[in-house]
Amino acid sequence: MEKKANKYKLKLELLELLRPDHKIYEPIEFEFGNHDNIFNIIERMKKRNRFKTEQDSVEFAIGLKLFSEVMLKNKDNPLFEDFRPAFGAMMKKLKSEE
Repeated sequence: MEKKANKYKLKLELLELLRPDHKIYEPIEFEFGNHDNIFNIIERMKKRNRFKTEQDSVEFAIGLKLFSEVMLKNKDNPLFEDFRPAFGAMMKKLKSEE
């Protein structure tokens, strides 16, 4: 049985190239699920002022939720073996400051 999840859609579009000789890619748009309300997390991160800018808080929240969900779905992947303890410690620290 598949777990219930909130559904989201993300679109990534290249707006400007740092180097004009690099390849231009078509936008990527995809749907994904996450057990958390990501918009809620974004608002909490913005209120905490942990980063230099509000935009950094938004990028961190989205990146963290995308990454952590993939890691959860692939918990037996050896790629995450060494990283998992440090990630768990960071998440505990992050949540303890709520």
